[in-house]
Amino acid sequence: MKPLHQIIKKPLVTEKVYSDADGPQVVAFEVAPSANKIEIKQAVESAFAVKVARVNTVLVAGKIKRVGRRFGKRSNWKKAYVTLAEGGKLDFFGV
Repeated sequence: MKPLHQIIKKPLVTEKVYSDADGPQVVAFEVAPSANKIEIKQAVESAFAVKVARVNTVLVAGKIKRVGRRFGKRSNWKKAYVTLAEGGKLDFFGV
């Protein structure tokens, strides 16, 4: 297995992820484009000491943006939605 910092890049803290508070506990991460679901599950379980029930991945296409008179493109990246098992909780803010 690759080191954790090469699989999980950063957590995604957005309104869309945290809008469904009554449903299952879902956390989103930006992950390496080469990481698969098994590696992501093992990395989250070992890094945060929680049990993962399911992992869904999405390839996000980079946007085309203007840079002065020219057009440039942002990099493509991969997002992982991690569903935690019953009783699992992950809190990034410590509130």
